Amino acid sequence: MNILEKIIAHKKQEVTERKALYPVQLLEKSIYFETPVVSLCKYLQREDKSGIIAEFKRRSPSKGDINPYASVERVSIGYMQAGASALSVLTDTQFFGGKNEDLTEARKFNFCPILRKEFIIDEYQLVEARSIGADAVLLIAECLEKDQFAQLARTAKGLGLEVLMEIHSGGQLDKVTPDVDAIGVNNRNLEDFSVSLATSLELITALPAEVVKVSESGLNDPNAVVELRHAGFQGFLIGEHFMRHADPGKACQEFIRRIQHIEEILNNAIA
Repeated sequence: MNILEKIIAHKKQEVTERKALYPVQLLEKSIYFETPVVSLCKYLQREDKSGIIAEFKRRSPSKGDINPYASVERVSIGYMQAGASALSVLTDTQFFGGKNEDLTEARKFNFCPILRKEFIIDEYQLVEARSIGADAVLLIAECLEKDQFAQLARTAKGLGLEVLMEIHSGGQLDKVTPDVDAIGVNNRNLEDFSVSLATSLELITALPAEVVKVSESGLNDPNAVVELRHAGFQGFLIGEHFMRHADPGKACQEFIRRIQHIEEILNNAIA
């Protein structure tokens, strides 16, 4: 059993418990439930933004603690001031040290798209995402059957949420539906946790033209982001690289500044 399978097994139990504690009728009373969402896809395509989805991440199964005592308020505001296009907030507790309240806290202090980074296997989690202030959700193709994926994507859209589909291989593209707004190519191998940006570069031409294209995992070099952008990617999900710093917002700001510097050099060379 690989780590994703372990997470999904635990998530099934967790969802059952949460349904009993927080029924859908209660979630629908949240002040965020009817609030208009902020479009992740539109923000990723804005020319005045970096395309970076900056992630709040306390720990990971493979690396252990990353920044366990980080402040959601300070980090999320720092990311936005740095020029990030959107926020991603991990809400899984068991494996990533997050919680739903982290996303709501980020929502309280920021007007920007917020992605709920979670292992979604049940429609209940989509209602939950809406109730805590999320604008978009991640649906991982690897852990969902084709029909299950389609149903979850359709339900998410019905709730007003945007859908970021995560794939690890080209074979998973057969699960794409019209309800998918963006596709994220995860550069991490789920078996051995190795990372290769070649995964994104190899799959970019296979992605549907109409979706926003996002590269995920292992993005710790501004030069790589520039290369991926020129290849056709519009979004770049980065969390661990920033969160390992004492001041993630400052690390994000410096990262974006270096991207802009590289782009300027390339533009001047072409001119």
